[in-house]
Amino acid sequence: MATVETPSSAAQSRKVTPYAWWVMVVLSIAMLVSYIDRQIIALVVEPMRDDLGYTDTQTGFLYAGFAIFYAAAGVPIAWAVDRKSRRGIIAIGVFLWSVATMVCGLVKGYWALFAARIGVGVGEATLTPATYSMVGDIFPRERIPMALSIFQIGAIVGTGLAFLVGGYVVSWVRNAPPVDLPLIGEIFSWQLTFIYVGAPGMLVLLLFLTVKEPKRTQTIQIEGAAKKGTWSQVWEFYRANWAALLPHHAGYMFLILLGYAFVFWTPSFFERVHGVPAEEASIIYGLIFIFFGGSAAFFAGWLAERMAARGKPDGTLLSALIGSALFVPVVVLIQFVPNVTVVYFLYIPALFLMNMPFGMGHASLAQITPPDIRGRVAAIYTITGSIGNALGPPIAGFFNDVVFPGEDGVSASLMTMCIIFGVVGVVLVWTARKPFREALRRAAAMDATT
Repeated sequence: MATVETPSSAAQSRKVTPYAWWVMVVLSIAMLVSYIDRQIIALVVEPMRDDLGYTDTQTGFLYAGFAIFYAAAGVPIAWAVDRKSRRGIIAIGVFLWSVATMVCGLVKGYWALFAARIGVGVGEATLTPATYSMVGDIFPRERIPMALSIFQIGAIVGTGLAFLVGGYVVSWVRNAPPVDLPLIGEIFSWQLTFIYVGAPGMLVLLLFLTVKEPKRTQTIQIEGAAKKGTWSQVWEFYRANWAALLPHHAGYMFLILLGYAFVFWTPSFFERVHGVPAEEASIIYGLIFIFFGGSAAFFAGWLAERMAARGKPDGTLLSALIGSALFVPVVVLIQFVPNVTVVYFLYIPALFLMNMPFGMGHASLAQITPPDIRGRVAAIYTITGSIGNALGPPIAGFFNDVVFPGEDGVSASLMTMCIIFGVVGVVLVWTARKPFREALRRAAAMDATT
């Protein structure tokens, strides 16, 4: 590791003010809105198939296009995050992804919609690395798990609201006649969903008037080490910690792949397997997601801090492992239950367990990463996660179309992906535990170095 915190900055970092928690609330709201805009496309899979004739594979690639450019934009954005105003970068991103989401509801044709989804991805790529960098400057290491759990709650509640609100909107517009808009012409009524959910993003910009750019943690240069804040320091950090970072990134990539496939195809699962219209199932699904998924993120942060206080410094990884290891058998069980009411009840533990790991992925990295390169390390991790994000929905869609054709094939697809990708992800994250503890000891030792 190339740098150490100065004594003065380390002492200041121990104080957590009410304002610091307010910043996390604002960032969480931004995350909430971003996930509504990101996930809303899952609600219109069935209307798109009915009106436009898109296959499941094509629909999955609309999500993949978002994810690929979300990852690609993350690298130059992260470079700016480590140098420029993080508050300003997020504000620009909020504006871009909100406008792009509304454009999704106005365009005609597959490739125009694909391009608009790219705009959503580029805009949303600003939020995670900037937040990751800011949190490290306003919270001490031992409080980072809870801080980033609050941030993750925004993602979870946003996903739940996308299904809840989107379910009502799609229910309203699904069978309505096309709408004729001035200058745009005729669009399908369900396309209005994108406009309705994209517009509130503009209100989020007002909240950032209450947030100040935090002072960056000051570091000193170690003789013989890579110059702080450079890409050389990033590679030096990865070389020193590869045994922890490689299985961490790869394991989370598989867990994210599974999670996004499960979330994306759940409305279609209810419609095709259980005969419940996707918009109707999404309302119940969204409520479960909000209350039980949101509480899972908070619980994961609390559990990680609790285990660390009791002598398990890798509590962030252990908390993630508990959730992901138990998620797999619950989802497999769901596929064998014929009663839809029982399936809804099983979705409570499924969504709780599924949402435990993800905030801990960022929290564990923030605990060991030097402050000068937090944005770029977050971007590299986001790229690996985005590979899973990009592959999950289309792989499941391919399984639906080719491997398990038929209306109920989505059930077999989800079960197969759980068994393969879920198990691999759990094993990889488990192997990261020991080297992560060593990396954490080095980071803590450097905090104490003068």
